[in-house]
Amino acid sequence: MKMTSAEAGKLVRKLEERISALLAVEEKSAVFCVASGENEELLRPAYDFLENQKTLEKLQEDLRKVKHALNVFNTTHTVPGFDGMTVDQALIALPQLTARKQTLANFAARLPRERVQSYASRSNIIDYEVANYKTEDAKAAHDRLSDRLSALQLALDTVNHSETMEIDVTVE
Repeated sequence: MKMTSAEAGKLVRKLEERISALLAVEEKSAVFCVASGENEELLRPAYDFLENQKTLEKLQEDLRKVKHALNVFNTTHTVPGFDGMTVDQALIALPQLTARKQTLANFAARLPRERVQSYASRSNIIDYEVANYKTEDAKAAHDRLSDRLSALQLALDTVNHSETMEIDVTVE
C-alpha cells in the first residue's frame, strides 16, 4: 500500500486506537460474574479468546510495519533546501530551533540598560543590568532563526504530504 508520511502517521494512530479498543473489550469480556442459580450461558458476554488474540497479533504486526516504514522513510528522505538534512534530523532540529528562538526572543526583548529594583538595599546607589551585546543583533538573529524555522516546518510538511512510501499492510 502506497502512502505519504502524513497518511502513515494517521494509520499509526488508527491502529493504536483499534488495539486499545480491543484490549478494553478483552478486559471487560474475558471474565464475568454470575450468581449461583443464574444461567451462566445466558449471561456470558460475546468473547472469543483465540479470535481476539489473532486480531490483536495482526494489528500489532501492522503497527510495527507502519512504524518501521516511517522510521526508514524519516532516515532516508531529505528535506529540500536544508543541505541534506533528513526528515528524522529535521524532527530533532524543530524543537532545538524552537527553544533557541525563545532564548533569542528574550535577548531581543531586553533593554540595553535596565534598572535593577533592589528592595534589600537602603542605599542611594542605583544598580543597572547592562546587556553585554547589541540588542539589535539579537533581534536580527531571532528574525533569521524564525524565518529558518518556518521554512523548515513548511518544507517538512511538503515532504510529509507529497512523498510516498510502500508499506506492506492491508488495513480494513
